[in-house]
Amino acid sequence: MTTLLRIDASAQQQDRSLTRMLTALFTNELLHANPDAKVITRDIGQDPVPAIDHRFIHAAFTPPEAREDWMAERLALSDALIDEVAAADIIVMGAPMYNYGMPAALKGWIDHIARIGRTFSFDLARGDFPIEPILKDKHLVVLSSRGEFGFEPGGPRAHLNALDPAIAACAHYFGVSTANIHTVAIEYQEFKDERHERSIIAAKDAARALAWRFAQARGTNDACVPAE
Repeated sequence: MTTLLRIDASAQQQDRSLTRMLTALFTNELLHANPDAKVITRDIGQDPVPAIDHRFIHAAFTPPEAREDWMAERLALSDALIDEVAAADIIVMGAPMYNYGMPAALKGWIDHIARIGRTFSFDLARGDFPIEPILKDKHLVVLSSRGEFGFEPGGPRAHLNALDPAIAACAHYFGVSTANIHTVAIEYQEFKDERHERSIIAAKDAARALAWRFAQARGTNDACVPAE
């Protein structure tokens, strides 16, 4: 059975959020094509996770067998968030571009997911690359909205795009390789012209097509690999 984790990071309300429109569309299309799929939802835009602090870091880097009761309590939310990621085959992430980067809520969520002993191991015997991901073989669908345009590789604003590279850099914590990141973006939001309207239509079509490809592949050995 396919398990989908839906993450919404927009600070906007539901009726004003383009990324929530896309994540809802993707989720509904996947369920329509695969009614047996399980969906886990986490709206970190409306219910942000608290920022990590020195107590969180102290607790996370203390071996589990040596943790005091307060440490387990401090890590309880992080453990729950990681359990959701671990259970998922597909993560669909509503990630608007804020000031060319990711929303603070999304960065906070990632900080809770990146946990030694839970989502990565660390061993200096590996030399200059001591980090190795623990979770594997998941897919990430990033559904975004951008006020301007041209943030794709080779685009006129590619050098300003701090969102997509940051998500890709942290994807191994979710068990996602860079080859398994699928990004769809609405652009021209600040222009509010016909280009924006065309971008919305194209993004909805792309999100719908991705959902159906994932659903149609569920019975194969590569159950979460959408056909290209």
